[in-house]
Amino acid sequence: MRLEIVDLHVSIDSREIIRGLNLAVESGEVHAIMGPNGSGKSTLAYTLLGHPRYTVSRGDIRLDGESILDLSTDERARKGLFLGFQYPVEISGVSFSNFLRNAYNIMNKSYQDKSREVFLTVREFHDYMKRQIDVVGLDGSFLARYLNEGFSGGEKKRSEVLQMLVLKPRFAILDEPDSGLDIDAVKAVANAINNFISKDTSVMVITHYARILRYLKKLDYVHVMANGRVVRSGGKELAEMLEEKGYGWIEKEVKDD
Repeated sequence: MRLEIVDLHVSIDSREIIRGLNLAVESGEVHAIMGPNGSGKSTLAYTLLGHPRYTVSRGDIRLDGESILDLSTDERARKGLFLGFQYPVEISGVSFSNFLRNAYNIMNKSYQDKSREVFLTVREFHDYMKRQIDVVGLDGSFLARYLNEGFSGGEKKRSEVLQMLVLKPRFAILDEPDSGLDIDAVKAVANAINNFISKDTSVMVITHYARILRYLKKLDYVHVMANGRVVRSGGKELAEMLEEKGYGWIEKEVKDD
């Protein structure tokens, strides 16, 4: 899969947030998006999945060369896009395991991928989920709980990456999967990402800090967003520089431009 963002301009409530963003992610690559508050990172995540509040006024988003701007959120998900939310919503009455089983079966019908496992019984799928839940360090009883209801902040973050592991999307976007987590939870989330990374999947990690990136087994690019566009790209060393110097120098460079 190749995701290509071309001269993207995005507004919310008539206020432009993203101003000419260009980015390309190839299959098998891991990209980090960093930047100060208000730079457009979460706006980018929501726009990629087609959130109706965000309006694309110019530019394009392409999967394997085809525009997805006219596709609904569920159609984009069926094509392999996944978003791990920064603030997951609670859904009472829907058990975590039933939600994941239904979602997985829908994805299997959408993908033309014979390597995806087919589970004929609830027990088979439960055993599959149990293997994944062990990766993120959650108890098996977690699966019977209602989706995100009563979850702690750390459980919600682990829940999002657990969904990624179970559903096996082609392209995962994780919006601040490390925010508000202690060091053990950060390691657990990073471990889940490492288990997901393969030559056939791509990952975009949106974060303020370098610490989760240090635990990733693979990181191809770090991009810095400011004023609604990518202003600097590099490798892990760029993330460490931001950790040391903050974002003030980046914002100053953008202002000077």
